[in-house]
Amino acid sequence: MKKLYEKSELTFAIVWIVIYCALQSLANPLNKRTGIDYSAGAVFSILQTIILFSFIRKNNLTERYGLCKSRVPARRFLYYVPLIILATGNLWNGVAFNNPLADTVCRIVCMLCVGFLEEVIFRGLLFRAIAKDSIKSAVIISGVTFGAGHIINLFNGSGMDLVNNLCQICFATAAGFLLVTIFYRGKSLLPCIITHSSINILSTFANKAGMTREKHIIHVLIMIVLTVAFTLILAKTLPESQGTGRNDTGDL
Repeated sequence: MKKLYEKSELTFAIVWIVIYCALQSLANPLNKRTGIDYSAGAVFSILQTIILFSFIRKNNLTERYGLCKSRVPARRFLYYVPLIILATGNLWNGVAFNNPLADTVCRIVCMLCVGFLEEVIFRGLLFRAIAKDSIKSAVIISGVTFGAGHIINLFNGSGMDLVNNLCQICFATAAGFLLVTIFYRGKSLLPCIITHSSINILSTFANKAGMTREKHIIHVLIMIVLTVAFTLILAKTLPESQGTGRNDTGDL
């Protein structure tokens, strides 16, 4: 794994994306066999998280991939209040316990790891690999691929329909641009990981009673507007980071 990374950081990122998507797709039919939702997904996610985090830590890449405290004061990010609002968006219609205890625990564990994996892979590995040549391209590719990647939920047996999937893709793309902006300007991936994991975990307790398709679309549009607005605010108020070369393990 280290040899592949040293040879090409971009190839290393792409390989991780492929492995992650393949295992997530494989998990759904295995979940059905066990009879516990997200059981296989939780196992796969835990193993991938351990492997990736161990690799990053062993090779002293924690600062390079933002697994460190932000050097930018929280007030510059409006004390992350917009992120808190977005993270709790799934609870705007109320709280409900939708699954048995075992399913709920497996889903929470899986979503916690997914938040880490997707942020490190898309915002960390992929962004950093492309940013060495072009920051603009890195931001666009990181945001778009993260959003478009959710199309896999149409084909991996998750049961998601086309309209819900399109809503998910649109919000994920907007969130992708926001989170990569936070990482690029703030030099830390931790706010992104926490927000991403919170959004996923709290969706487990979303109250779907009375949530019509029209209400769902309106909800997603509000989330997208908040996300885009916060992204534009940060882009205007925070200075661009400097230093994106491979040997720079401190700054973005």
